[in-house]
Amino acid sequence: MTSAEASAQPRPAGATPPPTASYRLQLQPGFTLRDAERAVPYLAALGVSHLHLSPLLAAVPGSTHGYDTVDHGRISEQLGGESALRALAAVAHRHGLRLIADVVPNHMALPVPEQLNQPLWQVLRDGPDSPFAPWFDIDWTAQPGPSDAPERGRLLLPLLGGRLGEVLDELTVDGEVLRYHDHAFPLRPGTTGLPLPELLARQWYRLAWWELAGSELNYRRFFTVNELIAVRVEVPEVFEATHRTLLRLHADGVLDGFRIDHPDGLADPRRYLERLAAATGGAYTVVEKILTGGERLPADWPCAGTTGYDALRRIDGVLTDHLGAEHLITAYRHDTGAGSAPEAARQGRAELTGPHGELAAEVDRLVRLAQRICAAEPALADHSPLALREALGELLTAYPVYRPYVRPGEPAPPEAVADVEAALDGDSPTAALVRELALGRLGRSPAKDEFCARLGQTASAVAAKGVEDTAFYRWNALLSLNEVGGDPGRPGVKPVDFHRWCAYLEEHWPHSMTALSTHDTKRSADARARLAVLAELPEHWAAECAAWTTAAGLCPDRSSAWLLWQTLVAAWPLDADRLVATLLKSAREAKQQTSWTAPDARFERALTDYAHGVLANAGLCPRIDGFVRMLAPYARSNSLAAALLHLTVPGVPDLYQGSEEPLYTLVDPDNRAPVDLGALAVRLTDSPTDRAGDLAREKLHLTTTALHLRRELGPYRPLAAEGPAADHLLAFGRGPGVISAVTRLPYGLERSGGWRDTVLDLPAGRWTEQLTQRTFGAGPVRLDALFAVHPVALLTEGP
Repeated sequence: MTSAEASAQPRPAGATPPPTASYRLQLQPGFTLRDAERAVPYLAALGVSHLHLSPLLAAVPGSTHGYDTVDHGRISEQLGGESALRALAAVAHRHGLRLIADVVPNHMALPVPEQLNQPLWQVLRDGPDSPFAPWFDIDWTAQPGPSDAPERGRLLLPLLGGRLGEVLDELTVDGEVLRYHDHAFPLRPGTTGLPLPELLARQWYRLAWWELAGSELNYRRFFTVNELIAVRVEVPEVFEATHRTLLRLHADGVLDGFRIDHPDGLADPRRYLERLAAATGGAYTVVEKILTGGERLPADWPCAGTTGYDALRRIDGVLTDHLGAEHLITAYRHDTGAGSAPEAARQGRAELTGPHGELAAEVDRLVRLAQRICAAEPALADHSPLALREALGELLTAYPVYRPYVRPGEPAPPEAVADVEAALDGDSPTAALVRELALGRLGRSPAKDEFCARLGQTASAVAAKGVEDTAFYRWNALLSLNEVGGDPGRPGVKPVDFHRWCAYLEEHWPHSMTALSTHDTKRSADARARLAVLAELPEHWAAECAAWTTAAGLCPDRSSAWLLWQTLVAAWPLDADRLVATLLKSAREAKQQTSWTAPDARFERALTDYAHGVLANAGLCPRIDGFVRMLAPYARSNSLAAALLHLTVPGVPDLYQGSEEPLYTLVDPDNRAPVDLGALAVRLTDSPTDRAGDLAREKLHLTTTALHLRRELGPYRPLAAEGPAADHLLAFGRGPGVISAVTRLPYGLERSGGWRDTVLDLPAGRWTEQLTQRTFGAGPVRLDALFAVHPVALLTEGP
């Protein structure tokens, strides 16, 4: 036993305290657990209490994210293996830090090279009789079985680059393995030696052209990713087998908490969380639940809260000019002919669920399930597949949030009833049937129970792919609005609503994570801080875009022009590779001019050439640079304001790697590259007396200062300024001894004459502004004095 292993003592009774702040590390071959271990002293000095680690279990070789698990029984060797994880935990513990692990309960990788995903390998070899068959969410009845057992069904694997007959000579038999390029599949016992066509017909899987996935797929997957097959973690034995390693590491004291990826993909998220809480004694657990609109996390979920996208929306929103954003939206729609944001979201959902949509197979499975229910009960008979599909499509298209949480045998939650009835309000018998099945109001049977769960799982996929991954790439009025859980049709958050949300979070979910940048944000917080300034100067921005277009010529697509110009502002300076990668991914996800499944080479070349031309334009680039420099003081104000709000509102701030300094990253994979934490450690100890104006030093100093005050934060209370510019202040107290104050809408503040006589009334005592060590007495303090050095202030009572 190594010293690191010996240091992992059995966990004492009771859960460890919740985090005060966490730091997300993206583990990958270029940044392993050993690298994380070397970063521990810096992260401890920075002031976080927990390291938040991306998925740890063995994943597809070369994976840069870890969400493609292949083996639940071991820690990824390409990350360093279990010994490296235990060594990291030991060093972290010596520095007072704990570990949170990202858990992927919903899916595994498919297919993978042989000897990796053993449960799936055995299912492919032995079919529905495999003891691992219950692991995977497969509808065996949807595909005819092998030629000698057609009634048994088989698994469709849509992985071929063309129709089977076109690629037959690319398939080879190697002993008991069938190979197709990098893919490997086991052969059913007794079929080796058969002629290839007969051999293929006798397998428990059917290799097929990838384009058949949308219409014929018979396994649930992660969204529309064919290579990720869903795991039935609702089965107790599957839960135990897939969580055994992580639970053992928790019991050993190596892991202290968990982040649950995509809980909406689970059949019963609440029951899953109950099992996890029971197995861990109530370990700190947050869920990647995307809350939209006014939706709230179900109160009966045994967890600490969400991963923080709801906080991102409020913090960004309160720093965004509502009226200016509306001006941009009007201009965008006039220029491009686009509809409203809600219309774009509805259209994105509808395209996915239609007969030829990417989620058509998932809708068809619901149709088959409904038919089976109807066939079992004469009173429910005679609903055609077409009518069922139309009703389901209408419900999934119009459903306003990610999914309903209807549990068979329990009354449907009132919000689910309201949402289902509003989304499917038709009076046809089939609409009524689907509505009642969705709400679990037609009694119970295995098929009815499954319908409730599967509808929720499908609804979440439709929401994620139709809105986040389609509409948010199409609708480019103001890109900072298009983040996970965002509502671009309703830009901005009023300060009173911000305070109300903070009070709610403190009362109901005080240990919920809050986030500004993540591995899934389309643009990092500082990039969005720049873009938010555009909402304060819509006319200036329109004139600038017109001038840039005159210099560069017309973009191949008007909406792509809005995307391109804003991407340049958000991440300037950036090279052509980053710009083109973002433009092409966005255009393919938008699925209008081109797509991943039907790429338009001519359009993509035209867009690529246009982007290269912009960056090569010797007259245009200095103008872009000048405009970004003009935005800089206002973007600085937004960046620092967002950072201080993130670190001092209720909840547990989760810092994304590298975001303690300005970070101008774009959509993945741009935002997942390793960060030089060693260089950050050096800069943390570099303490110049004057940090003002150096945003990198300012933000790092603000971050570590606020983090070290986290344990002193008390109850939340809104504070208000008095004077002509009072609306430009957002302030609150955290207990009797801490006050956080930030500038909002800085461009508008300057245009209106600055703070003038606006004041904030400080409570009794002597107050120290921690970022500058200046002191203020009780009573009214002028905001032009409070913000003389920085556009934000963090005050503590006492010396």
